[in-house]
This record gives sequence, C-alpha cells and structure tokens, in this order.
Amino acid sequence: MNLLRNDNNMKIDFNKNSDGLVPAIIQDAETKNVLMLGYMNQEAYEKTKETQKVTFFSRTKNRLWTKGEESGNFLELVDLKLDCDNDTLLVFVNPIGPTCHTGTDTCWNGSNDESYGFLSKLEDTIAERVAISKIDPDLRQDAKKSYVVSLFDKGINKVAQKVGEEAVEVVIEAKDNNDELFLNESADLLFHYLMLLQAKGFKLKDVVNILRSREK
Repeated sequence: MNLLRNDNNMKIDFNKNSDGLVPAIIQDAETKNVLMLGYMNQEAYEKTKETQKVTFFSRTKNRLWTKGEESGNFLELVDLKLDCDNDTLLVFVNPIGPTCHTGTDTCWNGSNDESYGFLSKLEDTIAERVAISKIDPDLRQDAKKSYVVSLFDKGINKVAQKVGEEAVEVVIEAKDNNDELFLNESADLLFHYLMLLQAKGFKLKDVVNILRSREK
C-alpha cells in the first residue's frame, strides 16, 4: 500500500480507490462553514502543502488544479485533518473571495457568515419580534406581550439601563457562593446586551471582529 506520511505522521491511503483520489472537504477555519468538496491525489496533496494554497486533481480537466488559479479566489491552507479510515481529508482554509465558480460563498449557494449557534438564533429572535411589531398593526397587540418588544418600546436608554442593572447583579452574585444565581444573572446580562446591540444596529459578530483585531 502506498501510504503518505507527513510531518505530523499523517497517513493517507491514496490507493483505497482505483483512481488514487481521496475526498477533500473544505471548511473555513474561522466560520467553520463547509465551502466545497474536491478530490486530491498524492501530487495535489504535496503541492497543497508546498504552496499553502489548496490544489485538487480535477476529474473534468484531468490535471492538477489550484483553486483560484484563474479567478484569484484562492483557498489559503490553515490545517489538515485525516479521518479514521485514512481516506478523507478535512482541509481548513482562509478563503480569498467566493469559493464557488458561480460567485457564491459556498458550493451549496450559502453565505459564509460566522454563526455563534444558539446566540445567533437568539439574536434573530430578538430582531424578528421587533420587526413584526413594526410591520403589521394587526400583530401589534400580540407583539406587545413580548418582553423584547415592550422594552424596545421604552427606547434605547431603558435598554441600556437594563444592561447596567444586570451587570451590577452579576458583580453582586460573583461575590457570593451561589453558582446558580450567578449563572442566571450572567444569562440575563448577555440577553440584554444582545438587545442593546440590536438597538444600536449591531450584532455579536461586530464585537467579535473587534476582539479578533486585537488578537496578537
């Protein structure tokens, strides 16, 4: 068997399939979104490591193909992982421009936006409740029952005040030994902070971008 060993003792079984190719799943190293699927043979893998730009073996062109060689939309290599069967690569990249040849961020016609799981879902819920209360007067009465809408109706000063109040509660509970109360107050603070960001026209990703820019 022709197994390739790299500096990290990675063994890739390029002979598992008769064509000598292994699937290479391309994932954004920052957003964790899957961008595309390609195939590598040993030569493409070696070139990827050498140039630090992802190179595939194109089955349609029947040759090595560096993603972005014509468009300039390269996939800069960050890291590589091999699956438990030694026949599939997970390739972490920093994409330069859109990944798909159609011009979209991913080959599944999706956007490569960073997601924070439940927190992103919570942000969307806050935005939706506020938007509904403004769009349809018939829904206004139901929307007013929402805590989010009722607080937004009182203006940004009230939203900011709630953030301050919850921050004080977190500090108070941090000095005690009741972990449950501390975590609950922390959740209240984060929830109201997300509301304040929404009121100011920002999202959590804007804050993360500031933190990322400070990374050394």
